Amino acid sequence: MSGLIIDDISMTFELPDGGKVEALKNINLNIKEGELLSVLGPSGCGKTTLLNICAGFLAQSEGQLSLNGDLVTGPSPKRGMVFQKGALFEWMSVRKNVSFGPELKGMPKAEMNEIVDHLLDVVGLQDFKEKAIYELSGGMQQRVALARCLANEPDVILMDEPLGALDALTREKMQGLVLKLWKETGKTIILITHSVEEALLLGERLIVMAPRPGRIHKEYNLPFAEMGVGADLREVKKHKKFGTTRDEILSMIWDMEEEIMGRTESA
Repeated sequence: MSGLIIDDISMTFELPDGGKVEALKNINLNIKEGELLSVLGPSGCGKTTLLNICAGFLAQSEGQLSLNGDLVTGPSPKRGMVFQKGALFEWMSVRKNVSFGPELKGMPKAEMNEIVDHLLDVVGLQDFKEKAIYELSGGMQQRVALARCLANEPDVILMDEPLGALDALTREKMQGLVLKLWKETGKTIILITHSVEEALLLGERLIVMAPRPGRIHKEYNLPFAEMGVGADLREVKKHKKFGTTRDEILSMIWDMEEEIMGRTESA
């Protein structure tokens, strides 16, 4: 079966004092090939834990995960990760960072150079290809991180708050780039974010998670990602449904946060 299948995944962490924390419980998702899924929820709802299980960095306690019919048992180039901070090689040039994966796989140099040049064009960094990473702005570094991920030709791109550290204007530009890459490459993308507006803009499908244990609380199918491809994202935000859905989700998450605070104070 094609796509990423999350089948009844649960995750319990064992604590040093003998206690346990149930981070996720009975998560079921069928993420189709080429789908853009955004994941929201209050702090502690297991968003990043779920993403790390999808990446193969963590082994779930129960359930199973498969990609295009193959069980996920650990990290793989088929599932690329983009972190909040690019996790780049600071001392290397932009070109060296993007070519690192293909070079490691032994790709012929001519083919590798063609792929790297194309990706640097796509993310608008061709003029900066010989610059060291430490010479770039935060937004440009995230462009490198996206290009490096794509250079490995993953089936699925996993994004953990990739735009969270950027200023508002750069973040908006990067949101447009994510939509452009999604549409042009046809990649499956799972995006974790704390921003309700960003989740609405970038998720053709959006799930809201509830905490303790982390579980799917509500799911939305939305038109805004398609509307936003190549468009002014500020105009997309003016859509009536955008505003009403944003307010609904904000109230939902606020109520969850209030409940968490109530539990903490009564403990």
